[in-house]
Amino acid sequence: MSEITTIRANGLEFGCLSAGPSDGPLALLLHGFPDTPHSWRHLSADLAEAGYRVVAPYMRGYAPTPPAPDGAYQTGALASDANALHEALGGDESAVLIGHDWGAAAVYSALASAPGRWRRAVTMALPPVSALLDGFFSYEQLKRSFYIFLFQTPLAEMALDEGFIVRLWRDWSPGHDEDLSPVLAALGTPESRAAAIGYYRAMLDPSLHLPRYAAEQEAADKVGTVPLLYLHGADDGCLGADVIGLDGGLLDRLPPGSRTELVADAGHFLQVEQPGTVNKSVLGWL
Repeated sequence: MSEITTIRANGLEFGCLSAGPSDGPLALLLHGFPDTPHSWRHLSADLAEAGYRVVAPYMRGYAPTPPAPDGAYQTGALASDANALHEALGGDESAVLIGHDWGAAAVYSALASAPGRWRRAVTMALPPVSALLDGFFSYEQLKRSFYIFLFQTPLAEMALDEGFIVRLWRDWSPGHDEDLSPVLAALGTPESRAAAIGYYRAMLDPSLHLPRYAAEQEAADKVGTVPLLYLHGADDGCLGADVIGLDGGLLDRLPPGSRTELVADAGHFLQVEQPGTVNKSVLGWL
């Protein structure tokens, strides 16, 4: 991928990594927590070779993208960013949208709120919230999700340091050795770490939602019409594969024509753990 460039959209200066021909169909790739566009490096290369114009932004608050000037980190704001980037990049109806973790949350809302912008989509490691209601409150999953509840407290800013980020990656992708220097740089200031925590606080506190994103926020709970491929790592240490309904229930929460796949020998960051398998599935779907 190229050096970081800047694209202004939705009132923010997004730092972005890009690849592929400038006249290809847009492929917008959205990362999650704690992560950066660097984790899309394998998929970006294959998408670019297939003729896509790949753009992978640093999500709001992840340096060099600054913290949100309006303080909004709700899912609706992330979806608004995705659709605004589509506009700023000159995307058309041939564009595709791919998201991992929080990026996946943005994808569901962006598709449901502006389906005409996107031809197909891929999400990884986070299904729609409605698919989690049955299994999330199991004891084992609540242990995995301790950080969500920690991030609601005033202790969050002290807890989220470099050691915490490294341990999360090790727990969530067991046995995978990743260079985390891009992640540590993107979350290297108190402001950027507060922004990352803000995503989780907005998830559980509707008082942090801004009216300007009400349409996208409402769309986050709807089943869209754009078909998508959902991928999940069999060894995901963040969100257990046993709680998301891959045995059939998940498809009922996805748009008609969608598909789900379990990726063997992969944890939460499956796009860097099993790039060959993931890329083949994504390119075949697109």
